[in-house]
This record gives sequence, C-alpha cells and structure tokens, in this order.
Amino acid sequence: MDVLERIDQQVKNNPVVIYMKGTPQFPVCGFSSRTSAALQQTGVEFAYVNIMEDPEIFENLPRYADWPTFPQVYVGGELIGGCDITLELHEKGELQSMMEKAVGSQAE
Repeated sequence: MDVLERIDQQVKNNPVVIYMKGTPQFPVCGFSSRTSAALQQTGVEFAYVNIMEDPEIFENLPRYADWPTFPQVYVGGELIGGCDITLELHEKGELQSMMEKAVGSQAE
C-alpha cells in the first residue's frame, strides 16, 4: 500500500489522530508534548502515530495535507493544525466538543 493511502486510512478510520514525535506517554519534542497533553485533557480517546518509528510517514505526511510541521492533529478526517492551533482550540474550550462530535459521528 502506498504511504499516502496508509495515512489516508489512518485519518479516516480514527475520529481523532495525532501524528507526533514519540507517544503521548513519552513525547520526544515540546510541541508534541503540549499538543498531546491538550488532547489528553479533553478526556476523549484519540489515536496517535509515532512518526519517529515510521520514516515513510515522517517523510510524506507533510505532502498529505500540505502542512510542513509536526505534530499534526486530525479530527473527523480533517486537519485542524499543529501545536499552536490545537492549544488555541483547547483554551477556547472548542477542542473537546470537536473531538466528542467526531467520536460520536463515527459511532453512528
């Protein structure tokens, strides 16, 4: 399977997914750490992909949604952005409702 197809399946098969350096329990960069912490604080389950363990995804993810940096957060199949945007949505109280809606719509 082509790497962009793999990414597409991950994005579409998970209501919320973060592509990050490391894992939510052991992030290996500050941006990934802050972003995954914001996701965890919502209490909504999410998937993650450790891009450090998959060089193909690391190299090609920026092409998928034309977003050059990591982490990348997808909610409901759409890129919401990276660290700054995710933290801003969390601070406004919008991140949790977005995530809950995405999880709820996949359960239907």
